[in-house]
Amino acid sequence: MGDTKYDNLSLAELRKKIDELDQDIVQTLNERAKVVVSVGAVKQNDGTPIYAPDREHAVLNRINSLNKGPLPAKTLQAIYRELMSGSFALERPQRVGFLGPEGSFSHIASMRKFGASVEHMPLPDIRGVFDEVLAGHCDLGIVPIENSLGGGVIDTLDSFIGRPVHIIAEVLVEIHHNLLANCPPEDIRFVASKPEVFAQCRNWLSTGLSGAELVPVASSARAAEMASNESNLAAIGSEMAAELYNLKIVFPNIEDNVNNQTRFIVIAKDPANRTGKDKTSVLFSTNHQVGALAETLNIFARWEVNLTNIGSRPSRRANWEYFFFADCEGHRDNDNLRGAIEELQTFCKELLILGSYPRAMGTV
Repeated sequence: MGDTKYDNLSLAELRKKIDELDQDIVQTLNERAKVVVSVGAVKQNDGTPIYAPDREHAVLNRINSLNKGPLPAKTLQAIYRELMSGSFALERPQRVGFLGPEGSFSHIASMRKFGASVEHMPLPDIRGVFDEVLAGHCDLGIVPIENSLGGGVIDTLDSFIGRPVHIIAEVLVEIHHNLLANCPPEDIRFVASKPEVFAQCRNWLSTGLSGAELVPVASSARAAEMASNESNLAAIGSEMAAELYNLKIVFPNIEDNVNNQTRFIVIAKDPANRTGKDKTSVLFSTNHQVGALAETLNIFARWEVNLTNIGSRPSRRANWEYFFFADCEGHRDNDNLRGAIEELQTFCKELLILGSYPRAMGTV
């Protein structure tokens, strides 16, 4: 390359230099870990939660600002997420509940967000994740809230009703579907996965495996488990599912839309602190009268609150009664958002502040 101080060194000299740097890195990381142990002791004494999304946000932002290359920012972020995962284990082991089974995209989101040094606990449904966090059996929970193609996740929105948890972080994961099997493509007679996954791979399935019968199952991880036991059956699932169930990736990235992403939220019993780059999510219902929703939106506008997302779903309490879910820029402690919330509380039939939390720094 001709632009570094190492360009004229031999391979043996370069490897020796890497070994020396590795020694320094390990020593520095362990010195950092000693500080982490002291941090954990302070948190234990004053009851501060081990996972602090505002601190995570600050650390990753600082690492980005310090990075002069050539390592990509995303690589350093992944390294530091794993480093923070080890720090959690030193301070106090953390348990993260996720929508199972293992190998699901929720499992992937949990692993990428919190690393390998925390306990990742698969749970059978989204309500179970909420309930285990409320019961204190899980320190944190992670669940999907919307897909860029499929829209909002109804079970997640419904689970907030009557469950006083807080959104404290969001996680964006790129969704890539792979055809998994332990047989040659010409031997595949059945393909198993979730119905939603079939819909996201419709074009490829109609050309790549037009003769195979589609078998809908509850999860892509369950499909992978089936494919590991049946010779003529393939699954559509994640790379993690392929590893967990010892399957080969016959065809990677068979989704129709390469920009498919799912947004996950992290929930906890305690709220997140302000970072300056935050998002707030609210759930509200209005009186069943002409112009009620329009007036609600006008309140946000008068207080100069920018809504970035809004959706609705039936309340299930009465016919034609709806809850509206909205994301807006800013933290609930910001003056404009605080003013809007106070006015909304006098106007809305019901208003829940689901949480204020740092905006995601890209996909993980």
